[in-house]
Amino acid sequence: MKLKTILALIFLMIGSVASFAQGIPGKSAIRGRLIDSATRKPAEFVTVSLSNTNKQQIKVVAGKIDGTFVMTDIQHGKFVLNFLLLGYNTKTIDVTIDNSKQLLDLGEIVINTASKQLKTVSVKAARPVISQEADRLAYDVQADPAGKHSTVLEMMRKVPMLTVDGEDNVQLNGASGARIFINGKPSSLMERNAKDVLKSMPASSIQKIEVITTPSSKYDAEGVAGIINIVTNKALADGYNANISLNHRLPLGGPSVGGAYSTKSGKLGLSLFGGAGSANTPTTTNDIARTGKNGATSALFQYGDREKDDRNAYLGIELSYELDSLDLLSGQFNINGSKGTGSIFQNSVLRNNGVVEQVYDLFNQNDNNGRGADAAINYQKGYRRHKNQLTTLSYRYFGFANEQNADQRFANRLDYDLPNFRQANRSIMNEHTVQLDHVYPINKSSIEAGAKAIYRTNESDFKYLSADAADNYAIDPAKTNTFNNMQTILAAYSSYQYSAKSWSVKAGVRLENTIIDADFLTTATQVKQNYFNVVPSVVFSRRFKTTGITFGWNQRIQRPGINQLNPFVDRSNPSFETTGNPDLRPTQGNQIRIGFDRTGKWNLVTSLVCNWINGLIFPVSQYDEATTITRTRFENTGGAIAAGTNINFTYPISPALGLSLNGSLVHGWADGISNGQPIKNRGFMYNCNLATNLKLNNGWRVGANAYLNGGQLTVQQRSNAYVTTTLNASKDIIKDKLTFSALVNNPFDKYRLNVTNAFGPNFDQLSNDQQNFRVFGASLNYKFGKLKEAIKKNKRGINNDDVSN
Repeated sequence: MKLKTILALIFLMIGSVASFAQGIPGKSAIRGRLIDSATRKPAEFVTVSLSNTNKQQIKVVAGKIDGTFVMTDIQHGKFVLNFLLLGYNTKTIDVTIDNSKQLLDLGEIVINTASKQLKTVSVKAARPVISQEADRLAYDVQADPAGKHSTVLEMMRKVPMLTVDGEDNVQLNGASGARIFINGKPSSLMERNAKDVLKSMPASSIQKIEVITTPSSKYDAEGVAGIINIVTNKALADGYNANISLNHRLPLGGPSVGGAYSTKSGKLGLSLFGGAGSANTPTTTNDIARTGKNGATSALFQYGDREKDDRNAYLGIELSYELDSLDLLSGQFNINGSKGTGSIFQNSVLRNNGVVEQVYDLFNQNDNNGRGADAAINYQKGYRRHKNQLTTLSYRYFGFANEQNADQRFANRLDYDLPNFRQANRSIMNEHTVQLDHVYPINKSSIEAGAKAIYRTNESDFKYLSADAADNYAIDPAKTNTFNNMQTILAAYSSYQYSAKSWSVKAGVRLENTIIDADFLTTATQVKQNYFNVVPSVVFSRRFKTTGITFGWNQRIQRPGINQLNPFVDRSNPSFETTGNPDLRPTQGNQIRIGFDRTGKWNLVTSLVCNWINGLIFPVSQYDEATTITRTRFENTGGAIAAGTNINFTYPISPALGLSLNGSLVHGWADGISNGQPIKNRGFMYNCNLATNLKLNNGWRVGANAYLNGGQLTVQQRSNAYVTTTLNASKDIIKDKLTFSALVNNPFDKYRLNVTNAFGPNFDQLSNDQQNFRVFGASLNYKFGKLKEAIKKNKRGINNDDVSN
């Protein structure tokens, strides 16, 4: 297998390198300088757009403070240049580029001030919130007024194909397993406790949320659902820019602060974002009713309450230094930490044929804390022959550590003799990655190729301590172990992109070989695995005047992460034990997507999607009638299919009133095995978000939002539907600088009941989990600083999107 892998990697790289030796025809550039007709001074920051003779926009650049602009990489032909600046008449120039003009210098271009006063200027078209490319779509958070007072997690409910369930888990096309990036790169912020960070991250600190629906072969093959990329606010140059947001939510949630800062001086650029927050969950009730069937006669009922408090903080930094016009050195560093405490009270009653057999009260005190960090350095080399030809060499380190501790004490026992006990689990992950990428443009085409090596270690040290009659605790060796998991991943990829007029096609293949060596140190047992994957992808797109269509197909795999591999047995509820499985193998999935979009006065983005997965990794629950314990363990069994549609529609009813609709409808088929018997689950999953906002006088804006979630479906579970509502108002205290916002979520319901139905061959189970629902919130957002141009960043970097959580 190793020889086969090495030969495949060599042939792939040879084919790609051979293509680099070919040349491309030259392209041309346009430059000029805009002058105010009255003052003869430079016109600052003019928007310059280039369109073809069919009025299709090809390129847009922004002029500089001295009035100059440069537009490069232009094909030969006839074009129209448009110059736009608020307060000036639009100016249009016809230009022709041919082989004799490598540089077209237009010299000074005079633009005239508009004869109308500024107050008569009206906006003819709203800034589009949704944009779509061949392999992704993007939601412009800055174009949505709700971005001033919402968190990133709340904004995700508006993004096409994304769903946020009742427990704040983010799903893509109704499936878990999506990877979440920051600025196109994996981040420790999203590896440990993504939903807690997303709940505390203000939406005002990010630019857009991208959904990469058909990841190309340059991405690791991991992530059967796809990739979600959060793009922080753009950094500009020669100056500084910053924003800070203060938020408070009660009774559910708490205070949080977040912001971003960017600066550039000469060749050195710095960008950072960070925040901290508190998430308090007041006391709520819950109950579980489990009944046996097919001869199983016992019935368990548990009732209790719980509360928890969580805190987290995060910081991300990016640096770039332009060695010269072609060479760029950049780096990133992210760090995050979290700490939480909680308590659970539970009364448990077990009956057999209606007769009480066992009773106890359980008091659980638990705490958890963790920290994560990642750092990367990238060297990017450009080439004079073509600005898009790039070679990038990158190194990245990533690691995190999580600790869980729980103290279980029993009281009011009836025929229950399990002693008080304590559990402790410490899990650590470290990885080192080296990656080489090369991009080579050829006329209307582009070839990308690269190679990558990852060395990853997962460690888990779990302990179980039992108390004796004198309340002295000692380690139970039978329930204690140390687990080490080492992974070596070798990969290579090649992709090809071709664009002609309105057509575009992108295809590629990725080869990955994974070697796993796992050890149970305490029991002296081992697990060894070696598997090889060939992962293809292809995307077609066609643009028309105001519409576009896309078609994509790709294969993905999903390797199990430490939480799924870890054999630590969580016994915090003695009647329900959960554990990982070190024998898990990767899941393999396929996705087909057909998309359509329209832009204009109203905007529409819709698609048809079908996912099918083999060897599905999912938690299998098995009920043991002899011990009356339900044991849940991750398994590679069964498969799943999810097929459906999603739609996003925005319409400006008037210049002051806007309406948007975002929704999806998916039918799921899931099959598996429990207690040696086949099980299956079928049903629809749906969600819909309807939002409207009204702009009033004097900087006021009000809005309303209604979100319907139709519940989630897994192999052995189904959750209920629910509706959330939000009313919000905001006021620009200082225009485009200081904004105050207030909101109320679900003003009509203090609590929501999350109902989950679970089943197996010999049991049925109903869980009712009360959740705090009514929330009041307020936020203050402040922007300041002045910048001019974008900080230069490397265009390639390490993306380790190859494991699931």
